[in-house]
Amino acid sequence: MPTDTPATATSVARRFYDALAGADAEALLTLLADDFEGLVSAGMPHGVGGPHHGAQDMLGVWATIDEAYDISVEPSEYLTVSDQRVVVLGHYRGRSKADNAAVDAAFAHVIDAEGDRMTGLHQITDTVSWRIPVPN
Repeated sequence: MPTDTPATATSVARRFYDALAGADAEALLTLLADDFEGLVSAGMPHGVGGPHHGAQDMLGVWATIDEAYDISVEPSEYLTVSDQRVVVLGHYRGRSKADNAAVDAAFAHVIDAEGDRMTGLHQITDTVSWRIPVPN
């Protein structure tokens, strides 16, 4: 990211959402710091909830979700806490690939950054909205 302006958590977060939207695993690996720590909301489907250590572990979370859902991650508001932390509010919207059930779940992401790399992501979401209805 060649620029005269130092990276902030907000600029790193914007790059993160661009990489997610493009399903760009290489950009995500470049963006996530070696000591990246993720915390995914307990109760997320497919066993992805809980702590995740390192970029590869977190990429596994996103790959699992991508395999099961057609989801867009739609940030709507960036609340800057400091140069190293931003809270992003938004929605996950899409459908389950298994049965086409709709997903519309609000989220808050607490994103930590150091320099131009993301060091942490704490996901808070309405996990009930991710549940796939069980056929009768």
